[in-house]
Amino acid sequence: MQVQKSFAEQKTGTLYLVATPIGNLQDMSNRAIEVLSTVDVIAAEDTRHTQLLLNYFDIHTKKTALHEHNWQEKAPLIVHDLLAGQSVAQVSDAGLPSISDPGKELVAQAIVAGIPVVPVPGASAGITALIASGLVPQPFYFHGFLPRKKGEQQAVLADLARRPETLIFYEAPHRLKATMENLLTVCGPNRRVVLARELTKRYEEFLRGTTKELADWLDENQARGEFVLMVAGASTEDLKEMAEPQQGDTQVLAETADLPVDQAVAELVTAGQKPNQAIKQVAKDRGLNRQEVYKIYHQIEEDHG
Repeated sequence: MQVQKSFAEQKTGTLYLVATPIGNLQDMSNRAIEVLSTVDVIAAEDTRHTQLLLNYFDIHTKKTALHEHNWQEKAPLIVHDLLAGQSVAQVSDAGLPSISDPGKELVAQAIVAGIPVVPVPGASAGITALIASGLVPQPFYFHGFLPRKKGEQQAVLADLARRPETLIFYEAPHRLKATMENLLTVCGPNRRVVLARELTKRYEEFLRGTTKELADWLDENQARGEFVLMVAGASTEDLKEMAEPQQGDTQVLAETADLPVDQAVAELVTAGQKPNQAIKQVAKDRGLNRQEVYKIYHQIEEDHG
């Protein structure tokens, strides 16, 4: 067991985790400004991006870069400085360090070294979007970014879609359309979904509807800006539908009994079933794990797509 010492007892520097605005610079707290102004150094995900924030608030503290590509070399050096008595503030480009951004690695090393870690709270895109979404705010499940490959993403979504909590994801605009199509495949057309775009900025926007409605919207509109994607938790009806796949064409199912898994699924889809229903049907018929069938089918699809 480790007990973090009070400020009066500590003999090292302090690592501050400072939240920065997710868009509107006026959301910066007075405490965050004070900490960034008084620490010895600011460890920034992107020093050029952070410099814009520092210029706005007339902060002249020295900066150093700490990001996903250099943390293995840089974090031990920062810990050395902290042990020598320097104070360090870590910031990401926007929001809270460690939440889908760099941060956790330095925190872990600082804790092992007995260095106090102090959070300076502020905006987080996921929570900010959730409270205005209209979906049930608690309980919720924050996932962050999904895998980029189609098969891997659908496998993850297939597991998460069964959870009763509201789901929160981050997604880049150029991947959002494909992600919504995967969500439509896994959840069906009627699950409630909310897209929050450009939070706290001039063009902030909330799009609320079903999986089908928002997938159709993305077919007709180009996604611009950063998005938070939120999905209603699975209801009893949703779970029942996911547990009991609709009956496929029994003749087609029988005819595909000797085919490889991916081809059997493809035949059922051609016969009119949705991919997720066909996958469940093949898994049930062959006594296979549904997630394995997902991976087999969609990996083959990716290889030939």
